[in-house]
Amino acid sequence: MTRRHFSLLVLLPLVFALGPIGALSAAPATAPAPASAVGAPAAGGMTMDQAVKMAEKRFHARVVKAETQKDAGHNIYVLRLLSDTGHVWTVHVDAANGSVK
Repeated sequence: MTRRHFSLLVLLPLVFALGPIGALSAAPATAPAPASAVGAPAAGGMTMDQAVKMAEKRFHARVVKAETQKDAGHNIYVLRLLSDTGHVWTVHVDAANGSVK
C-alpha cells in the first residue's frame, strides 16, 4: 500500500464524519447566518465573529461550524472546532459575556 493510499484511508472517515465543511464559516452549512447573528453583538455582548476568533485563538483550532442557540433566555454560540491533528470537539460561548463552557 502506498503512502498516498494510506493517507486517503485515514482521512476519508474524518471527511465523511464531519460532512461538508467549506471555508471558515460563521453559519451552519445548511442555512445562511442572519445578519444579526454575525455582525451585531447579542444584547451588548460579543458577536459570533468575535466568538469564533476568540475560540480559534484560545484552542489553536479552526471553527468548522457555528450556530446560535437559546439557553435560559440568552444566546449561546455553539462552535465545532477541528485541530491540526484531526481532533473535533464542541464548545459553548456565552454571547453576553464570552465565557466558554
